[in-house]
Amino acid sequence: MTRYTEHNSTRSSAVSLGRGLDLRSPVLLASGTVSYGEELNMLTDLGKIGGIVTKAISPELRTGNPPQRIAETPCGMINAIGLANVGLDRFVAEKIPFLEQLDTAVIVNIAGKSIDDYCTVIERLESCACINAYEINLSCPNVKGECMIMGVSRDATFEIISKLRTITDRHLMVKLTPNVTSISSIALAAEEAGADSVSLINTLVGMAVDYKKRKPLLANVTGGLSGPAIKPVALAKVWEVYNAVKIPVVGMGGISCFQDAMEFLVTGSRAIQIGTMNFVDPDIGETIADAIEEFFTAPENPTIEEYVGSLIVG
Repeated sequence: MTRYTEHNSTRSSAVSLGRGLDLRSPVLLASGTVSYGEELNMLTDLGKIGGIVTKAISPELRTGNPPQRIAETPCGMINAIGLANVGLDRFVAEKIPFLEQLDTAVIVNIAGKSIDDYCTVIERLESCACINAYEINLSCPNVKGECMIMGVSRDATFEIISKLRTITDRHLMVKLTPNVTSISSIALAAEEAGADSVSLINTLVGMAVDYKKRKPLLANVTGGLSGPAIKPVALAKVWEVYNAVKIPVVGMGGISCFQDAMEFLVTGSRAIQIGTMNFVDPDIGETIADAIEEFFTAPENPTIEEYVGSLIVG
């Protein structure tokens, strides 16, 4: 395992998500925004945050969707990367040696076309001691006919998480899509099937166009909307799920500063993930983690355990 577990108990903002996923800070960096950590590690101190969530890994190498794959939108961005990744073999051979050196939690995001794909990846990664948890991606909105199909079905979610629970004792975090009628129903299915936590929200389905050219900005036409524009939606979904499940909630969606992170914590997130803002400020995770630690170290403030989910309503 990575060395970070030795230091957790000394920090006021340390949190546990259960089943061995203990974080020195509630701040995680979201999948798809930090690649496999190598580049960002040269720009910021990853040892100051709770952990990173790697780019999604599938059994095979994937080139993803054709360009244009990213476009800026008001208060955010829209992407249709299409889960491009190096594939399982190269991940183990080329990326695991780097991840073994990190002084922070390593969570591997996993995607696939079928239940067998998810099982294949986890079975191979079980021998990699540096991995602390798996984030099961059931919610990518820009890959047609794949993980999104499972993530919008309560029965499919239950089936896949039940199967994965039988092949690993590691922490299973299930990433949920907001593009459903009832996100709490999907979260409950994940919990009943053996998930240890849920992370939400993934991107919202969106579209951007050039009215002069009369063309969409993305070759895929639609994509996933992220950034500050989606924060109010994300907070509402976190609150809904927090009040429905007993397992920890990891909140994300438009977090760009300390205040945003605190809003997610008080709404029910035990940990948070920072995504789009990593492209704007590579130090954003460390900056927010330091501010959260300072807040919970101050004697006049509540502990993080007292604060999480303490939103006053009515």
